[in-house]
Amino acid sequence: MINEMHCGSFCPVSKALTFISKKWSIEIIRDMFFGKKRFKEFKEGKPNLSNKVLSECLKNLENNGLIEKRILNLTPVSTEYHLTELGKSLNRVIYELAIFALENCDDKECSEETTRLQIQQDFKEALQINN
Repeated sequence: MINEMHCGSFCPVSKALTFISKKWSIEIIRDMFFGKKRFKEFKEGKPNLSNKVLSECLKNLENNGLIEKRILNLTPVSTEYHLTELGKSLNRVIYELAIFALENCDDKECSEETTRLQIQQDFKEALQINN
């Protein structure tokens, strides 16, 4: 058990969550586990994600060292994003959060065992989890 006197007001879990707790951060990071993405590619399948919110989220992830931005010398100019090694290290964390959610899910969407197992396998493959 963690002794409060050793941690004081610092909580490593809270600190870690500040990296990914902003709206859309997890979805954006998850998308990059499939490879590099351009700005417009993040919006695919996310009709509620505005350009402004996406820009802010990408900037936050970049400032926290989880992603890197590369300007492509194309016409028109395009921007590409990819995970840093620090960002890639979140794969196990995201996988475990997904498993926790699936095991404790009451939603109709994930109530069937086959659906839960398929989602778990999809996450495992996407996040390159080996066990």
